[in-house]
Amino acid sequence: MKRTLIVVLMVLVCISTIFAAGQKETKPVIYGIYKAGDQTWFIDEGKAAQAAAESAGYSFTYVDAKMSPEEYLRAIDNAIANKAAGIVTCIPDQTMSKAVVDKLAEAKIPVIAADDALQSADGTKLAPWVGINAYVIGQANGAWLADYAKKNNLIGKSDVALLIMTMDTVSSCVPRAEGIYDEFTKMAPDFDKSKIYKVDYDGTTEKGNVGAASIFTAHPEVKTWLVTGANEEGTVGAVRALESAGLDKNACVVGLGGYLAKDEFKKAGGSAMKAASYFSSDAVGAGSVKVLLDVIAGTKVPMETAVDAIIVTPENYKQVMGAAAN
Repeated sequence: MKRTLIVVLMVLVCISTIFAAGQKETKPVIYGIYKAGDQTWFIDEGKAAQAAAESAGYSFTYVDAKMSPEEYLRAIDNAIANKAAGIVTCIPDQTMSKAVVDKLAEAKIPVIAADDALQSADGTKLAPWVGINAYVIGQANGAWLADYAKKNNLIGKSDVALLIMTMDTVSSCVPRAEGIYDEFTKMAPDFDKSKIYKVDYDGTTEKGNVGAASIFTAHPEVKTWLVTGANEEGTVGAVRALESAGLDKNACVVGLGGYLAKDEFKKAGGSAMKAASYFSSDAVGAGSVKVLLDVIAGTKVPMETAVDAIIVTPENYKQVMGAAAN
């Protein structure tokens, strides 16, 4: 009798274990598919997205598309095969947007664009978007640089120039450069516009370094550079290029994001990175999942949700950024 009871109990334990495992396997999953998942911005954004998804009862799968359209499409297919509850994503090539949105619509999987919009050729958004208030943030950088130029008596000098680093193939980055130029020239109308240069890059530190270095080399007459760009990686690349050229002591670089600038601020002896517009990757990551959960729940959501920024410097970044400054 005792042996029979033990066997029954063992069977019940096995059944409950199998049931629990089955429950775990059927937990709905949200995918976060990011174009450059090895960059600090996307790593932090993904962590915030994961926390938001898990707090709502979902599991979360983070995917680095490695700036590869092929890797990205493979990740989309995997999400479909695994019956994802939804996807938040930053696409590596916006010309792929319609194909991706159509494929997910056919699979009945909702998608939210983070950072870079899923859009048609004419710029119409094909899915809800969560990202930074690009033009306004560009304006903030332009205004800070103009004020710096005024305070340091740099306007009107023939050996001073402004470099705006651009990413013209990425829709979310174009307004950043436009905001920088518009606000800088508005606030510093006497600055020689022929001394405002632009260089395009792909968002990586390496390409930012190469692009900036090419401009610095082409203009040896410039001894003081004002620099800002479309993202933090590019501006850090410019800082390294200034250091290599021996131009960093007189230069002023303004980052865009704050997540790498904070490390420049900590350097003994200072850095050419004098400021950055800080906006929270947490806000974009958690915000994208919040919008996705609303869509899953059948709630109507806005097509655009934008995050604003604040300028940080070595003097105030710890107070403004809080734990993100560590």
